[in-house]
Amino acid sequence: MRKIHPASLLVLLSTAALLGAWFSLTTGPLSVSLHDILRQPDSLQAQVFWELRFPRSATAFMTGALLGIAGALMQVLLRNPLADPYILGISGGASTGALLAIMAGAGTLVLQTSAFAGALLSILLVFSLAHGRGNWDTTRLLLTGVVLAAGWGAIISLLLAISPGTRVQGMLFWLMGDLGFAQSPVPGGIVLLAVTLLAFMLSAALNLLAGGELRAASLGVDTGRLRVAIYLLASLATATAVTQAGNIGFIGLIAPHMLRLAGARDHRVLIPGVVLLGGTLLLFADGLSRLVIAPRQLPVGVLTALLGVPLFLYLLYRSRGIRHG
Repeated sequence: MRKIHPASLLVLLSTAALLGAWFSLTTGPLSVSLHDILRQPDSLQAQVFWELRFPRSATAFMTGALLGIAGALMQVLLRNPLADPYILGISGGASTGALLAIMAGAGTLVLQTSAFAGALLSILLVFSLAHGRGNWDTTRLLLTGVVLAAGWGAIISLLLAISPGTRVQGMLFWLMGDLGFAQSPVPGGIVLLAVTLLAFMLSAALNLLAGGELRAASLGVDTGRLRVAIYLLASLATATAVTQAGNIGFIGLIAPHMLRLAGARDHRVLIPGVVLLGGTLLLFADGLSRLVIAPRQLPVGVLTALLGVPLFLYLLYRSRGIRHG
């Protein structure tokens, strides 16, 4: 893949984000024209736009952006290009909390609160168990997260098995990733802004850590504190994303890879880049999810997986060609 100048890359990504927003806002069973909405603010189209489309599209962008930045941070933390936001079991805790709320017939606000509480519980468990009484290293962190994720998976299977039939469909949609639960994009926007700013402030240290822990330590980086900061930021981004839209795969995995293949290895470019690209990918996926089996809607997580698998394999092929070249 041809390397792109950082400024040109960010301009290109910003343009793609605007196109993705337009596509997501105007796509659906009811045709929505931005011109007509401005001309007739009391029309049915305007109500659909402001009450349904805009919150959903804003949530889609923020969720994709949070997954993108969480994926980039996890790949630096674990020094593993296959790391994604869900690798440490955070999504399992959120899913358990959300399924319990759905079983109880709770509303969207309680569902999202329960999901976030489950994600926080998982974050605390992984952090405390991985640290233990010894040194906290990436191998111990990864093993703890994988084991905890397996435990959450068993609990999720149990909940699905004992749930009433009337609740199972909603539970499955949430597990597959569904933006139909989207309400106010404000909380997600605040978390996205805070995580992006803090990650950008750490970008110089992230560059050093990506080159090796010993090298970073020799240049004055407190790698222990940096790892903790990365874990907390990535966990907060993942918890917020899962709380808003359920489990949406591949966005956090492929967005950093696509940018690195385009030459964005400096985290001062990669951090804002994954925010724009992750949000853009989910905006387009959300729009397509309303078109594939219209008038019914496909869970957006299914679509990101169907598109993400071949795209990731292609990226692996391209990266192989670059290494051999």
